[in-house]
Amino acid sequence: MTTVDDATRVEAIATYDLLASPPRSELQGLVRLAALVSGVSTAVINIIDDRFQHQIAAVGIEPAVCAREDAMCAAVLAEPAPVIIQDAREDARFRDNPYVDGRRADLRFYASTPLVTPDGVVIGRLCVFDETVRDLDPEAQRALEILARQVIDVLELRRITRELTASNEMLTQFAGQISHDLRNPLTALTGYLELASDSPDIDLAPQAARSLAHAESAADRMAAMIADLLEYARRGSAAPHPQPVQLDELTADVIADLRVPIAESSATIVVDADLEVWADRTLLGVVIQNIVANAVKFAAAAGVRPHVEVTGARTSSGSLITVDDNGPGVPRELRKRVFDLMDRGNAEGVDGLGLGLATCRRILQAHGGRIAIEDSPLGGARVRITLPNSPDPR
Repeated sequence: MTTVDDATRVEAIATYDLLASPPRSELQGLVRLAALVSGVSTAVINIIDDRFQHQIAAVGIEPAVCAREDAMCAAVLAEPAPVIIQDAREDARFRDNPYVDGRRADLRFYASTPLVTPDGVVIGRLCVFDETVRDLDPEAQRALEILARQVIDVLELRRITRELTASNEMLTQFAGQISHDLRNPLTALTGYLELASDSPDIDLAPQAARSLAHAESAADRMAAMIADLLEYARRGSAAPHPQPVQLDELTADVIADLRVPIAESSATIVVDADLEVWADRTLLGVVIQNIVANAVKFAAAAGVRPHVEVTGARTSSGSLITVDDNGPGVPRELRKRVFDLMDRGNAEGVDGLGLGLATCRRILQAHGGRIAIEDSPLGGARVRITLPNSPDPR
């Protein structure tokens, strides 16, 4: 964490466009879970500039703005670790604060952890508080730190997408696909957080902990995807960075990130892919995620309960990955056109920008591979992906 002046902090806050359009709905799950794991009813995300404290998301109170000199979080803004105060009346930093001494409130318990950007700039704190004297156990402290990092993950995602959209035409088109691909792990993250935070019974803490662990995994995958996709966007169609990838493990991650559309459509996904392939793991994940998501989406839109099968096999020249579904299929005359940018074939009434398959083709071409659509024995579409062997098969 970097020690910075107010001007640097204000500049960092401005990069997230937080004060003009705070992403409260995207962060509500995080503050609800912060309150749950802390055993209190109130949690807020406080962003602190040179004059004010801005509450961009809150549970238990209505988000508001107050003067920095009155803000409890401003008093500990430079603290690099969580701050836990059992009784604020006994702490010299807080005993005369208007939210402690009765002028505005009678707060006793206070806990917060810093919100630190990737550049090490503290832009505020994730805070929980209560009018009752209490403590926070080590596990809850760790949970607050994890949630604070996830707040920054959400803000970074918004910033990156906005900056890409403002760049040249190629990156603008790619930004649309990045937004599409990141939506699935972000939705999974939100789902796990809501699963934990919607539980009204604090005795269900183990369930909340499991959901938090799943959410942390989804956030980690999202962060890795952001970094790798941005690098790929900057390189344009330059060569990926291939490595040995276990196909069944990668597919399991994709299914975890698609948990919401899979659950909503009651889809079944069968995976028979115990195969090591030679590919850029993140980029191949983008391809498989697009194809599986499309299979689920189009089958559901056709009124069919989606069934998808993902298989992998070794061939003489490399690897073959097939994704079969029981949806409406793709008419023969459209099977080449759907790989063109912004062309959605006959997909009227289904959400999407038409960027997914075009990006899939570009990624596979960069690998020296191919992608094609055929009829599936399940009655829908079969997507065939071929990848070459490692140049050094050992």
